[in-house]
Amino acid sequence: MRKVININSGWKFIRQDETKAMNKLYHDESWEEVNVPHTWNAIDGANGLNYYQGACWYRKEFTVDRLAEGNRVFIEFNGSNSITDVFINGQYIGQHKGGYSTFRFDITESVEFGGKNLLAVKVDNTVVDDVYPQKADFTFYGGIYRDVNLIIANQVHFDLMDYGSTGIYIVQEEVNQEKASLNIKARLVNTYEENKKVRIWADILDASGNLVTYAAKEVIVPAGEIKVVELRASIEKPTLWHGRKNPYLYEAKVSLVSFNDTIDEQSIPFGVRYFHVDPEKGFFLNGGPLALKGVSRHQDRKDMGWAITETDKIEDMELIKEIGATSIRLAHYQHDQFFYDLCDREGMVVWAEIPFISVMNHSELEGMNAKQQMIELIRQNFNHPSIMFWGIQNEIQISGDRPEIRKVVNELNELTKKEDPTRLSTMANVSFIGQKDEYNYITDLIGFNLYFGWYNGKPEDFSEWVDQYHRTNPKVALCISEYGAEGIVEYHSNDPKVRDYSEEYHAICHEKIWKIIEKRPFLWGTYVWNMFDFGANIRDEGGVKGRNNKGLVTYDRRIKKDAFYMYKAYWSDEKFVHITSKRYVDREDESINIKIYSNCQEVTLYVNGKELETIISDDRIFIFENFLMENDINIVKVYGKHEDNVFEDTAIFNKVAKPNDSYEAPDKEQWDSAVQNWFQMPDLSDVEIEELMITEDVFSTRCTFDEIVKNEEAKAVVEKYMGNLEESPMFEFMRGMTIDQVSIFAKEIYTEKMMFIVNKELSKIKRSQFISKSEV
Repeated sequence: MRKVININSGWKFIRQDETKAMNKLYHDESWEEVNVPHTWNAIDGANGLNYYQGACWYRKEFTVDRLAEGNRVFIEFNGSNSITDVFINGQYIGQHKGGYSTFRFDITESVEFGGKNLLAVKVDNTVVDDVYPQKADFTFYGGIYRDVNLIIANQVHFDLMDYGSTGIYIVQEEVNQEKASLNIKARLVNTYEENKKVRIWADILDASGNLVTYAAKEVIVPAGEIKVVELRASIEKPTLWHGRKNPYLYEAKVSLVSFNDTIDEQSIPFGVRYFHVDPEKGFFLNGGPLALKGVSRHQDRKDMGWAITETDKIEDMELIKEIGATSIRLAHYQHDQFFYDLCDREGMVVWAEIPFISVMNHSELEGMNAKQQMIELIRQNFNHPSIMFWGIQNEIQISGDRPEIRKVVNELNELTKKEDPTRLSTMANVSFIGQKDEYNYITDLIGFNLYFGWYNGKPEDFSEWVDQYHRTNPKVALCISEYGAEGIVEYHSNDPKVRDYSEEYHAICHEKIWKIIEKRPFLWGTYVWNMFDFGANIRDEGGVKGRNNKGLVTYDRRIKKDAFYMYKAYWSDEKFVHITSKRYVDREDESINIKIYSNCQEVTLYVNGKELETIISDDRIFIFENFLMENDINIVKVYGKHEDNVFEDTAIFNKVAKPNDSYEAPDKEQWDSAVQNWFQMPDLSDVEIEELMITEDVFSTRCTFDEIVKNEEAKAVVEKYMGNLEESPMFEFMRGMTIDQVSIFAKEIYTEKMMFIVNKELSKIKRSQFISKSEV
């Protein structure tokens, strides 16, 4: 019978490459003592550009009971980033490439039963050509940051080497209100030297543990082979898994029996459901519409990186539930099995994806590691009812319009549909992709990452873009896979503006976008970027290094920003009132407006103990205008009434003589484009625009930054007007993009005069070879 033995405690660690550390006689007395989950970037991973990336070593002694002899022994890592080499007693076991999935090695032949064994693990988070991600807007935390287990299994067992999966797949062949038809596929492994006859049982239990149905089959598993067995079962009048309303789970207890012995067994929770997406009406679950009010999640935390606990993951889920979300995009990589389990239990509809993001390598052109991670993601998560969408790429077009990228994206979609035809494939396109581009039609569904109101344009631009896309592609199911703005709770303004980093602008941006989204039911889903602030080492914005501050909740999960409560007001049934701008305490104004988010219909304002006004409205945003700041210290209370229940919130505002300078982001940190500190704005006041004829054999703003920097003359022209591009940490993201494409994000900088003068000078330089480019 299978045994799983957790070995998280009592490791030795050194933050450097020790070439002899795999040897059993190596002395590690001076090494740091740690437990896993562990990362060596817990602190430096979110403090700026330079964080440790390289090889580090872990060592641990363990024993395997002598009684286990005759069985198979496996080592299991649930997450180790990103290249992991494993040694047992000095013997090299193998290597895994990829930092987010479960992987295992069979170590039976290398362990000493009944004695001490040495496990040595080299983990390296250096970016290399054939492992994804290559570049991304998040920190690649190094370390063994999820659980490590020993698994003792019988010689005949459910396949433990099937890309880290359970070896059992509960295929929902047909599900409706009357019946759920299941095909339980099990991969059986026999490492005996002779054929083995076993009986495989699958008992289907309801949520109370009662037997609903079962299936069984007697099979002979050939020696040294893998045999795939299929068992068919059906549940009459099933209770359907129905999102947050009823996340009902059955359990499949699948066992292998030889004579009177159960030699292996797996208990797999699963839910039965059916779903589809209509390009006009959106997402449907079990025959009815379900608005996917979504947030995206990264898995890291302040001073912990990715080495977080189950308690931390539960807290994340509770915050997501509190806001009233119905869906989560688990970005941009495979998350921990425990979190997918939480999504199953809590009824969250999930978009799961691989880290094929931003940049495709220029030398490994087949995307083999991306395909490996796609198989791992699907096989390890096949039985989770919450997962309904497989994501194959995110903004990979930032690499440039390369035919090999399109080829790999197509192949990833084909692989996904082959591995799992029961779910829908999707991807998140970068915003500059044309609405008739092939990228719109590869996957079953499509998403676009749009940042109107932050990187370019204004929030109101969502209306025109989304409606135009829907007119252009009426048969394409569209979602907004990312949207949002930076919000730092230290900064405040009575006149919030784009890129001022204030908590007020952050909230207003989301207000405007949500009001546009909710009127367009054809959007099959929308995903706030992001639920939580997260580590992004390349960033330096608003006076905060190493962070992406677009979260609705702060990195340490201590502060819910005002925008959190805006969504809670629209999405959640839990009644509340919330006074916005409470952290904007010091006010120099004679009068201010007080804005309330609430899902109560009646809200009453009290100031310094006096009742001033009651607003009754079905809207979720209540504004009390021109409240006079009469006292030095003004105590504001609001009460929300719903039926016989009353909810309250309190804020204090100080009347001050001068503005509090700490409320304003440093001028030097004000970004005017997606590319920080690139630009040394020249004086173009005397430039007169004239018509230019630009042919394909010369340089122009239609060329990519990568093409331009490879030609010294063209590079000099661009640097003359835009500064040293290659010094920016963002350059790798942009090198595959044309200047025209980047200009979409920053029209304030890429002005008409700027584009004219750059084109005028670039077009004097001949290109040695050129490729005709289609319009974006």
